[in-house]
Amino acid sequence: MTRERDVAELASSLRSRLVERRRTAAARGEVGGELEEEARALVDEEAALLGRADRELLVSRIVRDSVGLGPLEPLLADPAVEEVMVNGPGTVYVERGGRIEPTAIRFADEEELRNAIERILAPLGRRVDELSPMVDARLADGSRVNVVIPPLAIDGPLVSIRRFGARRPGPDQLVALGTVSPAQRRFLAEAVAARRSVLVSGGTGSGKTTLLNALSSFIAPRERVVTIEDAAELRLQQPHVARLESRPAGVEGRGEVTIRDLLRNALRMRPDRIVIGEVRGAEALDLLTALNTGHDGALSTVHANSPADALARLETLALMAGVGLPPAAVAEQVRRGIDLVVHLERRRDGARVVSEVAEVVGAVGAPAVRPIEPSAGG
Repeated sequence: MTRERDVAELASSLRSRLVERRRTAAARGEVGGELEEEARALVDEEAALLGRADRELLVSRIVRDSVGLGPLEPLLADPAVEEVMVNGPGTVYVERGGRIEPTAIRFADEEELRNAIERILAPLGRRVDELSPMVDARLADGSRVNVVIPPLAIDGPLVSIRRFGARRPGPDQLVALGTVSPAQRRFLAEAVAARRSVLVSGGTGSGKTTLLNALSSFIAPRERVVTIEDAAELRLQQPHVARLESRPAGVEGRGEVTIRDLLRNALRMRPDRIVIGEVRGAEALDLLTALNTGHDGALSTVHANSPADALARLETLALMAGVGLPPAAVAEQVRRGIDLVVHLERRRDGARVVSEVAEVVGAVGAPAVRPIEPSAGG
């Protein structure tokens, strides 16, 4: 442990000197060489007494901490890691196979963690500071990163990196994983093909987006699909897909484009299908309006504890639009607009399963749900 700490301290010191050298060279108008070559020359110069293996370790550490994500690099290089959670410089957790576990990864101090955060956000044109202490962004590989810094984060900066593969599991893979039963797969394939509107519900990390992506594969290739998301996570395989992504306000507080803005615009784009990554605000009313005016067959997700809760939440979100519609009118739109609710659960062993497929029923007024399929795990 002492040796590791000594290597970390020496690497940090040499990295600082290397950065200073490159800044000085840049100020003089000199073109710097390759970072790894300069790092190796500096290590050979300042740590010549160390063995070759230790010098190479120092070089890789310096380069990693200069351009990469620091100590998080080995975690993000592991394909089994689904999410990385940093709770301050001294605590890092990962999620593998649906289970959260601690790691031995540590940042030397808060400054090293902040430097890593800057390297994450800088290529995205985003920044986080005391005026804007929270940021949510999408990395180039599609991963989603969320950062919260002090004073909102009491014990140091918090970083969550949720990873998404280039390809998501399809319906057959979800059957093999036990997420969906063969009977559910057949039923949902027929429902989506028949343009029934499907709402996928569940808690955080239950697999809603993964299932939504799988359901989209049942849309006919000839249809024009418009996807709307906060962060582009869907990987649709249809040939005719138009992808839209919301945008937060800039540093000056302007330029925000919301999901609601995108949904309203999508209706002018001649969509055959609308797929919304998640309904979480007043856009719920616009979705219900679209579903009740000829834009059937939409797919979306919502955070909820059950199919019945999903409909109740959709009503609440629609009422947040503040247009003065009576609750009974919104409830009627929910009843007429949503055909099916598919509910997902993440079990204690990390398995994600469809626990219920329910049909929206109700003669007049408040909608209700009626289970029509057995659970995938039942």
